[in-house]
This record gives sequence, structure tokens and C-alpha cells, in this order.
Amino acid sequence: MNKKTAFITGNSSGLGKGLSQVLLNHDYRVYGCSRRGCNLQGDIVDQHCDLTRSETIPDNLEQLLNGVNRLDLVILNAGILGEIKNISDTSLDELRQIMEINLWPNKVILDWLLKSELNIDQILLMSSGAAVLGNKGWGGYALSKSGLNMLGRLYAHELGETHITAIAPGLIESTMMDYLCNEADSHAYPALQRIRQAREEGKTLTPTAAAERILKALPEIKGFESGSYIDLRQILAPDEYETLINARNRT
Repeated sequence: MNKKTAFITGNSSGLGKGLSQVLLNHDYRVYGCSRRGCNLQGDIVDQHCDLTRSETIPDNLEQLLNGVNRLDLVILNAGILGEIKNISDTSLDELRQIMEINLWPNKVILDWLLKSELNIDQILLMSSGAAVLGNKGWGGYALSKSGLNMLGRLYAHELGETHITAIAPGLIESTMMDYLCNEADSHAYPALQRIRQAREEGKTLTPTAAAERILKALPEIKGFESGSYIDLRQILAPDEYETLINARNRT
């Protein structure tokens, strides 16, 4: 029996690395690309790739996926947060830097996948609740993730045989979480207070736990219309999600 296969971007750390490890544990062959490289052991094929250099992405994908005929799962995970601050204080150069990591490389990758002869079952675009909440201070990150949501919806029309969803995975322990909890100004940006409280109460997930949750939810995710945006809390904790949405614009 042939192994399932997965392709993941940004798998050198954080959620991307957690996803790679969990998929390896579930007997997937993992193809990964990241700027720093992934040091996991097992049935993993790794390619160094700086996604900000969009012109190099197609060649890197050709090298990484040479000889591959099918991908059961594609997870476009790579991204950055940027600085939490007022959108009016955020320069166009700062916004461009975020978009050049969080949004435009994913278009290049989706274009390459569309033109390839790969049979692809499911694509996940790693989004965020910030994409729909629009809370003060989330600026470029929220813009990039809302753009990512629409990118998935648009490509769902063109990748008709592949199920595409943008998903918000919830609060995950990472260097991003360290910044949100330890450095960003929670008085100026009240949404951070909810995040800090969740961390204090042990409600944030390790990358491995978050990855396990995503993998477990894959069949239910496919029950949504292709091109949808899904916050996993809609599926796993609907009351928590309703509270979060009701708090929108107040934080």
C-alpha cells in the first residue's frame, strides 16, 4: 500500500514543524520547504527555500516534488506576524514585507500546483481569527490573512478536483505567542488581554497538539464547501467561537 504524502511550507519551526512530526508519526511521507530547513528524522524530503524570493519558488518546487504524482495534503503554513500597532502607523513597506511572506508566495505555489500534473486531494491555507475579527493593532497580519482567505476561495474555482480551505488553527505556543504575551502593549490593544489570559489558563496548544487536532479534523473540514474559511473552534468549541465573534470590535 502506498504511503500518503504531504507538502508543507514553513516547516522548520512552530506549527509547520509540529505538522511535519505528526504526519510522520501517522506514516505520511512529508515534503517540506523552509528558509532554515527542517531537522526532523524519518520519511521526510526537505528543500531550503526563501519564499520572499518568489522567482525561485517554481525551481525549488520542481526539485522537491520531482517524481511525485500525488499529494494527499498540502499545507501552506509559512507566515510572519509583523508588529502589533495602529494601521495608521504602519508603513506601506511594512505591509509589503508581510504580504511578501504571508500572501504572494502562496499564489506562486498555487499557480505551480495548478499547472503541474499532480493529483492533489486537499489544500489547507493556514489563516487566523485575525482575518475576520479585525481587532485594533493587527494591521498587516489581518490584511494578509483576509487576503489569504479570498485567495483560497478564488483558487477553489480553478482547482476543481482539489478541496481547498483556509483554516484558523487557534492559539498555539510559538515565538509569535511570546511576542504577543510579553512585548506587545495589551493596554493599547485589548485583544491581547484575551490571548494572555488563555495562556495563563493553559488553553494554548503546543505545535504538536495543534497539529494532531488539525489532522483529526481533516474529514470534517472536507465537509465544508471548497474555498471556505473555517476557524477550528467552529467545529471543536462552538460556544468559545461565538463568544469570540461577539467580542469583535469591542477588543
